[in-house]
Amino acid sequence: MSQVEEPGTAIPAAPILVLLPTAASVDASGRQTPDGETSLLGLTLTGRTVLAAGRAGYGQIFFLAQDRSGPPGTTTIPDWSRLARALPSQATRLVIAPATILSETGWLKRLAATQIEPTDWAAIPGRIVVLAAPAMPAALAALQADGGALDLTAVQDRLDRRLGSAAPIPSDIGPLVVATPQDMRVAEQRLLRGLVKDTDGFMARHFDRHISLQISRRLAPTAVKPTQISVLSAAIGVCGAPFFLSAHWYWQLVGALLFLLHSIVDGCDGELARLKFQESRYGGILDFWGDNVVHVAIFGCIAIGWALSADASWPLWIGAAAIAGTLGSAGFVYWRQLRPKEGSGPLFTSVSSAPADDQLGGMLDAASRRDFIYVVPIFALFAKSNWFLVLAAVGAPVFFLLLIFLALRERLQSGAVTSAS
Repeated sequence: MSQVEEPGTAIPAAPILVLLPTAASVDASGRQTPDGETSLLGLTLTGRTVLAAGRAGYGQIFFLAQDRSGPPGTTTIPDWSRLARALPSQATRLVIAPATILSETGWLKRLAATQIEPTDWAAIPGRIVVLAAPAMPAALAALQADGGALDLTAVQDRLDRRLGSAAPIPSDIGPLVVATPQDMRVAEQRLLRGLVKDTDGFMARHFDRHISLQISRRLAPTAVKPTQISVLSAAIGVCGAPFFLSAHWYWQLVGALLFLLHSIVDGCDGELARLKFQESRYGGILDFWGDNVVHVAIFGCIAIGWALSADASWPLWIGAAAIAGTLGSAGFVYWRQLRPKEGSGPLFTSVSSAPADDQLGGMLDAASRRDFIYVVPIFALFAKSNWFLVLAAVGAPVFFLLLIFLALRERLQSGAVTSAS
C-alpha cells in the first residue's frame, strides 16, 4: 500500500525519474497529437519535466529511447537492462511516466513524499508508475523481456503480471498526460491557475489575475524576461505619478489608472518567472524595490500637487510622512526578510517571521497587499487624491511601527525560549 509520510519524515535518497517517449501522430480531425517536444507556455513538455523534477528534489532523469537522444537534462538509455546497470546503488524508488506528462513541482513533491511498501509498486493507470527499491530488480527484468515494454500501458501490464496489483497513489497527486490537442488547452489552464497565490488579496485574485494571467500567457512563448516586466511595471507607475500634480479630476484619474495598470502588470513578472522556472534573487529584489519607488513617486507628486493648489507648504509634510513610512517599512522588511534569503524561488513571502497563525503578522501581511490601489481611482474621480495621501501618511508610519513592535516581540519570545531551554 502507499501512504503519505508524516511531515518531517526524510526520504533517504532522491527519486529517479524515467520518461517514456511518445511518438507524435495525427488524430481523426487531422491535427497532430502532442509529443515530448511539444511546446507549452514557453517550454517543451520534457523541458518542463526536467526543471520541475529538479526543483522538486528528484535525482537523475532517464529517457528511454533506442533511436534518438533525450532532451537536455536527461540521460538517454536504450533499454531497461541498461537502466538497471545505470541506477545509483542508493536509489529508493523509481518513477516511470510518459514524456508527455504535465510535470508540476507540487505533485512531484507530494509523490516523492509518498511511502511505498518495500515489495510494492504503485500506479495511477495510464499516467504514472512508482517502484520501491526492493521491487526494482524483478520489475526491470520483466520490463526488459520480449523486446522490452516501450509505453506506459505495456509497463503496467507486465508489472501487474509479475508483481501483482498496484497499490493506489493518494488522490491529491493528479498528474495530467497531454495526449490530445484538447489536453493542451486543459494543461495550459491548469498551469495558469497554479500561478494564483494563496496570499493574493480579494481584488488581486478576482480582478488583477484575470488580466495578468492572459498577459503572461501571451508572453510565455517569447524571449521576454521577468526582470524586463518588472522594469516596465515600475516605469508605468512612475509615468502615472506626474498626473497627480494637477488639481483636475481627469488628470488625476489618468494617473490613478496608470497606477492600477502598474499593479496589474506587476503580477506578470512573478507569473512568468514561476511559469518558466526563471525565479531569481535579483528579480525578487528588483520587483520589491520597483514597487516602493512607484509608491514614493505617487505620494511625492500628490503632495506637490496639493501644495501647489493650496498655495501652502504643509501638504509637503503630509507627503513626507507617507514617504518616510513607506521607505522605513520597505527597508525594514528588506533587512529582516529579504536580505537573509538565498537562492531562487519566492523571495518575498511575509513581512515578518511570525508564525502563520499570528494575528498581528497576518494583519500586516494583509495590509501589505495591493488591494488599496483600487481606492485611488475612486478618489481621483472626485479630484480627491489628497485623501489617499492622508490615509498613507497615517497608515505607512503606523505600519512601520507595528513591524518594529512585531520584530521586538519575536526577539523577546525567542530569548525566552532560549532561556527556558
